[in-house]
Amino acid sequence: MKQLQQDADSFQKEMGWEIRKESYEASREDLLNNYMLLTTEVAEVAEEFRKAFNLTNKAIQEGKAEQEAFDRAKAHVKEDVGKELADCVAYITKMANYFEIDLEDSFYKKMEEVKHRKNKDGRKS
Repeated sequence: MKQLQQDADSFQKEMGWEIRKESYEASREDLLNNYMLLTTEVAEVAEEFRKAFNLTNKAIQEGKAEQEAFDRAKAHVKEDVGKELADCVAYITKMANYFEIDLEDSFYKKMEEVKHRKNKDGRKS
């Protein structure tokens, strides 16, 4: 993850896409814009899921077994889901880098916190 953050930082600098730091207003504007773009990308992930579910349901109606239908639908959307998730990671790393957050460290700390929550979901996924 550390390498990914470094690579993202270099790429964003190369493209001129860094979050500006020269003033509160510039940073605020860029952070809000990047947050808006992130939520758009998250919605695009959901759209790919919807496409997979629709393809699955259509195949089931045509007589395919449920798991086979879903496996085929997942294969159909896999590349596009990957692209949309990559877009999400790009915006997340950009914001993390702005705040000088080590995402790998934050991830493991958060998962440890979640593991010990009293109000965890009962369902394991």
